[in-house]
Amino acid sequence: MLRDILVATTNPGKIKELRFMLGHEANWLGLADVGIDMEVEEDAKTFSGNAQKKAMAYAKASGLWTLSDDSGLVVDVLGGQPGVLSARFSGVQSSDRSVVDQKNCEKLLSLLEGISALERTGRFMCCICVASPDVVLIETQGTVEGLIAQEPFGHGGFGYDPIFYLPEYGKTMAELGSAEKNAISHRGNAIKALKPLLGEQLKCG
Repeated sequence: MLRDILVATTNPGKIKELRFMLGHEANWLGLADVGIDMEVEEDAKTFSGNAQKKAMAYAKASGLWTLSDDSGLVVDVLGGQPGVLSARFSGVQSSDRSVVDQKNCEKLLSLLEGISALERTGRFMCCICVASPDVVLIETQGTVEGLIAQEPFGHGGFGYDPIFYLPEYGKTMAELGSAEKNAISHRGNAIKALKPLLGEQLKCG
């Protein structure tokens, strides 16, 4: 019998992605499936800290193993900004995520004005944590390196994808197809690292 694992998200796309990449090793549930409506404040100073905090909080609330992730963009010349503040970097609040994404990109580009192409290095980072109600079981991390473009290109993806340029592809993340993006993305790499470790935990637990 498959173990139920809660995914600490209300985003059905994330659950679909996990099912696709991890196969049917578990029965993946969203917060809505278990009737949990609480929000956990992401106030840790690292992606790992936020992923752990959310996984433990939702695992305790549900009694289920819980998978959580935290991710964002780190730009070297800005000392690691926007980092854990990636999703709310501009300070703009809106129920329309595309508006927030656009404002975040605009703020980042304004901070990088006058910075040469070779100095605009950065990476997307993703930390994944799986926890039981009592203990952290697994932690993995994935990254993808790139450059911050001078202006947005492409209409796919979300967040900073339109300004995250991949030199080896000659495209921004927003110009890649979803399958191509999943194969190289920070979240995809973190999930790939998770798969064998989760298999071992499921055998033991």
